[in-house]
Amino acid sequence: MESLLVVEKLSKRFEEVQAVKELSLRIDPGEVVALVGPNGCGKTTALRCICTIMKADTARIRICGHDAWDEGEKARQQIGFVPELPYPYPYLTVNEHLRFICRAYSVKGWEARAEKLLKEFDLYDKRDELAYTLSKGMRQKLLLISALIHEPKVLVLDEPMIGVDPKGARALKDNVRALAARGGCVLVSSHILSLVEEVCDRVLVMVKGALVAQGTIPEIIKLADSKDASLEEAFLAITSRETESDNEESS
Repeated sequence: MESLLVVEKLSKRFEEVQAVKELSLRIDPGEVVALVGPNGCGKTTALRCICTIMKADTARIRICGHDAWDEGEKARQQIGFVPELPYPYPYLTVNEHLRFICRAYSVKGWEARAEKLLKEFDLYDKRDELAYTLSKGMRQKLLLISALIHEPKVLVLDEPMIGVDPKGARALKDNVRALAARGGCVLVSSHILSLVEEVCDRVLVMVKGALVAQGTIPEIIKLADSKDASLEEAFLAITSRETESDNEESS
């Protein structure tokens, strides 16, 4: 079985800051994988490079068997991405925004799926409203729908729950599970560890640009050296340990 998303030795530097250090990961069909870490650890940079929004300094990235750069158009047709900050096109209505996205992905007969998603995310009554008039949470839901509407094989989510109400959160979880059940895969970065516990099969932990731990949730919890630890406690133990180790090396 070929992995849907393959990332090998992804590195990205901004002047003196090494944002991502040789990140490698594989996600198979049906998997939902979390990328977690402290603020500023490089998660967003890594996700933007994976989705080819940002050029990595070095990396080999394959999306559904297509090289992300050499076969960029084919690769991008298979991916849906929700950025951390919700900035849809401000002077398009919700419906116009979805029509534009579907044209970009050559999706035909999109209206029925758009109606279904708008109702699930409680945006149907706003379908004729301009995007800039929406609240932050509504803009986030619009971007979630935009990422889902073409039924991508690979879904990449960067802090998707920020500002989203409980109905939208439930719709997101349901759609993530459904996408995985259809044989797709999901990579999600989130500080909301309850979301990770509910929908994710594996967890990748980043600290200062590097992958420092990975495994199933029970495997990650074992790294906290306490059988009764929660995922939150395990996360804090792992990241604190790595930060202290780095501080000792630099002193």
